[in-house]
Amino acid sequence: MRELFQLLKKGNKSAFIAACVNTIIAILKGVAYFITGNVAMFAETLHSLGDAANQLFVFIGSALSKKSPTDRFPNGFGRLVNLVLLGAVLIVGIMSYETVKEGIHHILHPVESEGILINLSVLSIAVLLEMYVLFKAMKEVLHETGIEAKGLAIFYKSFGALKRAKPATKLVFMEDMVATSGGLLAIIAILLARFTPFDTAEGFASAIIGLMMFFVVGRVFLDNAAGALGEADHDMQLKIGQMVMNDPDVRDIQELMVIKEGEDFHVELEVELDPSITLAQADDIKDRLRTAILNERGVTNVTIEFDEDDKVPQWQTADLE
Repeated sequence: MRELFQLLKKGNKSAFIAACVNTIIAILKGVAYFITGNVAMFAETLHSLGDAANQLFVFIGSALSKKSPTDRFPNGFGRLVNLVLLGAVLIVGIMSYETVKEGIHHILHPVESEGILINLSVLSIAVLLEMYVLFKAMKEVLHETGIEAKGLAIFYKSFGALKRAKPATKLVFMEDMVATSGGLLAIIAILLARFTPFDTAEGFASAIIGLMMFFVVGRVFLDNAAGALGEADHDMQLKIGQMVMNDPDVRDIQELMVIKEGEDFHVELEVELDPSITLAQADDIKDRLRTAILNERGVTNVTIEFDEDDKVPQWQTADLE
């Protein structure tokens, strides 16, 4: 139990904050739905419930993925976060289906809802809370990718860096982006249904929110399916390859693989050296290379092998770009 608590301390903070906030939001929206019967609020309630459950799984999965390797699992538990996320998207997928179904039902059989002030108040609070979580996720993306930004630059730089963020942070970012836009869409739909003849606006809003949730499901599934299989990271591969080739004792790189293990990188490297050097010199080179590679952000494991220089250049950066 003590080990579990220690691991939970290492879980993704953005996911934990998002899970707590979305639980509060889901309760508020659920109460508002039962009072008013608003279908857009129903969609938002399911959306927040799905996000809360999803992000809780993400937090737990990211924490457990930090568990040290064992004899049974010598490569560690890095990919566990990908497997947890693959399971978590099933929850969002079910919520998405129910949201779209309820929206279509309301379009075909519109029913006037009540309590506009309650709905608007709850949704406004929810949007503000979702924006706070989204902002925290944006800052986490920049922190994980080593990008400095202040003010408005945080918003547009975080979108550019999202691809290189950790899987858990990426999911929180996308879910809360959809949640924020979905809340704004629900507010607009309620106003349209109340003050215009467009009485099916809430149904269309519910269906659109559900489709946005499906988009997140698809994106997260594809990203984490690749991660669970063991995806190569070509950007990090190119960066490490150039760094290794700049070492004065390295003649060539025979093989270099950078595999993403959940939130971490595992590096397998085989370099060519001058065959006349001593074993002690080769050991010093290995230590120097390992230290330099481990200093790269996210790299947790490095395996280095040596071979004699065959005078045939093999490292081609163009093949990786």
